[in-house]
Amino acid sequence: MTENTGKPAAENPYTQFYVVKKGDSLSKIAEEFYGDKMLYPKIFEANRDQLTDPNRIKPGQKLRIP
Repeated sequence: MTENTGKPAAENPYTQFYVVKKGDSLSKIAEEFYGDKMLYPKIFEANRDQLTDPNRIKPGQKLRIP
């Protein structure tokens, strides 16, 4: 898990990135990084600049993982 510094995800040096692969979902990515698929809204909110719907991610997108 990453440290919360209170900075936006784009400025947070602890932010990780993940490139979406075919078959991925935000809940699957949340399970991988946080151990809890229900934390997917954290990833969605950190990527609102490129995502409009948490159910619509595309392979090749580079997502911030706060």
